Amino acid sequence: MKKERKKGKVFIGMSGGVDSSVSAALLVKAGYEVVGIFIKVWEPEGVPCTWRAERRDAMRVAARLDIPLITLDLSKEYKQGVVDYMVAEYKAGRTPNPDVMCNKQVKFGAFYDWAMARGADYVATGHYAISKKVAFALDGHVGKSKTKSTFLLSKSKDNNKDQTYFLWTLKAEQLPHILFPIGGYNKSEVRQLADKFKLPNAEKKDSQGLCFIGKVDFKDFLKDFIKAKPGEVVDERGRVIGRHDGAVFYTIGERHGFNIKSQTPDSEPFYVVARDIKKNLITVATKDKLLKKVKREVELEKVNWLIEPNLVSSKKRYQSRIRHRGEFYPCLVESRKFVTVVKFLREPDAIAPGQSLVLYNKNICLGGGIIV
Repeated sequence: MKKERKKGKVFIGMSGGVDSSVSAALLVKAGYEVVGIFIKVWEPEGVPCTWRAERRDAMRVAARLDIPLITLDLSKEYKQGVVDYMVAEYKAGRTPNPDVMCNKQVKFGAFYDWAMARGADYVATGHYAISKKVAFALDGHVGKSKTKSTFLLSKSKDNNKDQTYFLWTLKAEQLPHILFPIGGYNKSEVRQLADKFKLPNAEKKDSQGLCFIGKVDFKDFLKDFIKAKPGEVVDERGRVIGRHDGAVFYTIGERHGFNIKSQTPDSEPFYVVARDIKKNLITVATKDKLLKKVKREVELEKVNWLIEPNLVSSKKRYQSRIRHRGEFYPCLVESRKFVTVVKFLREPDAIAPGQSLVLYNKNICLGGGIIV
């Protein structure tokens, strides 16, 4: 592999998967001093231990690229920052997003801080996203006007794989020090690059499921921490029509995991429209009734902006996303004292407290917050 001259020291998270492996190869080719980091996280009891096999794959890739690989144990940080948060949110009747918190607390929290403390110029991951430097005129004009440069988080080339939804908690000051090498490629091109670089894991399938841990059934996972308490499913009139495993295990808009007595394969599906955690009840209805209950305006907490907040205008239309790969909904954003309010300009899908709402201006990710 032909290398350019050294451009700086990069610590890259290498999971053993194709995306992070190709990212490392691209950095080596571009002339960076690359150090691979395999992050070891907490694993639940009863789940097949996979981290050693994943690390073995990362080691083989590192050997192929002739770069060092360091194992960084962040199991404590993962347990506290991701697992404990997720369990607490479900117990409170909210819908958490563990992948968002994994990025905040582990990848761009503990790992980022650890790398910077050890002389890294950059931290890189295999996310489908782009951190790019842009210049804009201070007085609104072009040409000889004074300009200012800043870094922005942009959607990746591959719209289907784009992961900016999970990255809204990044700090604006981190962006100049973060690299997403595959952000400018489609997934098919990344696979081709894996073959081109002759990476030993080029044919490896993508992992699915909980961040780092992999394919884990959420409800089965939660039952190790929250005791299952079967209860009743009711319709909008309060009539008992079925049973469920425990109200805390469901989220607004969910249509699986509960039993309806009279339902047949041809019946119109029911969706969760409300939960009463104290009474251990879930209320279900058909989709048309679910959508009628959806709020057209939501408040956000724990808001994080990736641009200067004063650049967000209450008169401008933005796009919002309430789930990964979900639809983009046009919206207005207002600041009311200490509260950020998002007004949807058309009816969104089911919304649940605790979900991340992420805001965009075309391809630029502006930031986001947690739905109250």
